Amino acid sequence: MLINQLKQTVDHDFSHLNRVKELVKQMASRQAEGIFGLAECNRRYLEMDRPQDPGSFAERALRELGVGWSVTGLESSDVPRQGATVVVSNHPFGGIEGLVLIALLRRLRQDVKVLANPFLWRIPELREVLIPIDPYNTKQSSRNNVSSLREAFRWLAGGGLLVVFPAGEVSHFHLRSNTVTDPVWQRGVGCLIAHSRADVVPVYFPGSNGPGFQMAGMLHPRLRTLLLARQLLNKRGQLLEMRIGHRITAHRLRQMGTPEAQLNYLRLRTYLLASKEEGKKRTKDSSHKLAAAAEAPLACPVPAFDLQMEVKSLPPECLMHESGSKQVFCITAEQAPCVLREIGRLRELTFRQHGEGTGRSLDLDRFDSHYQHLFLWETERQEILGAYRIGQVDRILYEQGLGGLYSSTLFKIKPRLFEELPAALEMGRSFVRPEYQKSFTPLLMLWQGIGRYLVRNPQYRVLFGPVSISRDYSDFSRQLMTRTLHEHLGLPGLSNYVAPRIPVNTRLPRVKGCRTELTRTFTRNIEMMSALVADVDADLNGVPVLIRQYLNLGGKILAFNLDPDFSHVIDGLIMVDLDRSEPKALARYMGKDGLAEFHASQGRAA
Repeated sequence: MLINQLKQTVDHDFSHLNRVKELVKQMASRQAEGIFGLAECNRRYLEMDRPQDPGSFAERALRELGVGWSVTGLESSDVPRQGATVVVSNHPFGGIEGLVLIALLRRLRQDVKVLANPFLWRIPELREVLIPIDPYNTKQSSRNNVSSLREAFRWLAGGGLLVVFPAGEVSHFHLRSNTVTDPVWQRGVGCLIAHSRADVVPVYFPGSNGPGFQMAGMLHPRLRTLLLARQLLNKRGQLLEMRIGHRITAHRLRQMGTPEAQLNYLRLRTYLLASKEEGKKRTKDSSHKLAAAAEAPLACPVPAFDLQMEVKSLPPECLMHESGSKQVFCITAEQAPCVLREIGRLRELTFRQHGEGTGRSLDLDRFDSHYQHLFLWETERQEILGAYRIGQVDRILYEQGLGGLYSSTLFKIKPRLFEELPAALEMGRSFVRPEYQKSFTPLLMLWQGIGRYLVRNPQYRVLFGPVSISRDYSDFSRQLMTRTLHEHLGLPGLSNYVAPRIPVNTRLPRVKGCRTELTRTFTRNIEMMSALVADVDADLNGVPVLIRQYLNLGGKILAFNLDPDFSHVIDGLIMVDLDRSEPKALARYMGKDGLAEFHASQGRAA
């Protein structure tokens, strides 16, 4: 009897204790939900209107959270409206960037899915567009993730669009680099992209979660996950910017090599977008400084009748090339002073629009009097479309010495340089007036005029001269171009005879979130470097067109100089040995017969 009573008492006490423990557990859970923001997120979710369409829900949720968003680069990027596409993004906040991408991309196309962590999977209205991925490295998560990656692959195989955050977890503070950035991107995502053969669009979100979040993550990584809801709530009143880069074709990605190399390239292209704002700011600052410097108004245009009379009076040997209503002439200053004045006006007009220029009413200097001038004339409109300045180096050195060369104002040139080179022409001050720059025809015809000039003067085998990188480019892009061109197209021997008067920085620039070695790997040729520049300065289409023109002929770089008298452009002293140019490229400008004549006159087989 006593034993039964004692047993009942113990059972009662334990039952009471269990109820107390359960009550404490519930209280602690509610307390934790309040601390971590889960209760607040749940309350807002229950109170808001919840459209069933995922895109509409994402937009409504962002309004409920008081978060705005803007897009940079959508007009210049190429987000395909159909076909297999992967959108890769950094992961700075841990959830809200997923909502922004769903809201935007569902406006562009309906076949959108997101490879997402369980945080977004908790929202029923979004599950239609989600493929869950478990970021925790457990045996169970590994098995589940294989299934998710297969589903993602099938989605891409069917021509859908897939959003991925290759880091798998939110960006956090890294002691080694002393920055907040994504951890290493997951190799599985690289394999998915490589095998899907889909085009890829990089997206970058500036910003990061606050210092409290970063400190908690340093105590234990799981604390970052617990705090994600709080990070969703504390974005109220913020405007999240999304920067979209240029589409990267599957063909370009395959050129990178292994899936790991492809993933590294995508990370670099994504984090390069961090420099985009700098590029925009640089352009605005450049335009402001130029406007302040260019106080002199442009000179009045030379009357078309005066130009026409001078062109008509030119001797026949001045005509270099003709096609349709366009003619290319080569003149001296004495032969056509009105034409030269209009060239000077158009130079300044054109250069000012590209962040360059002298600031004077005319871009004419002391060198114009003893250089020749190649210009493109439109007979129907009776106007000049573009021009080049040509200096016969041997004649100028004989008559005026090194000081007679324009390049000598930018670079310290030793006479030994010209002793090492065959006869050379200094090229410079080229332009195509702004309203004709969308067509390649004017530049092509100018170069065809240069080709005919060389056929008539076959003793000249080398072209050299300064080519500008304007202030329209960001500092990052300018440094990237000078470094890559200097490293891959430099001439160590001849460069010893040339030194810039004002040196420029040719070190490889750093990309936030990427190792320096990664940047170096993907600037190993000009095409790769140009693609990186195009993502930073989207409106400028990579390497300047004139530099590309010289590089297509096998151009090499001797040195770089900063020119404060010409709106602080960077001038690269470039040199082309026509004997080493591809005959096919030369034939485009000289014509097949002209090329054969040029080669024959130098004692070589065509």
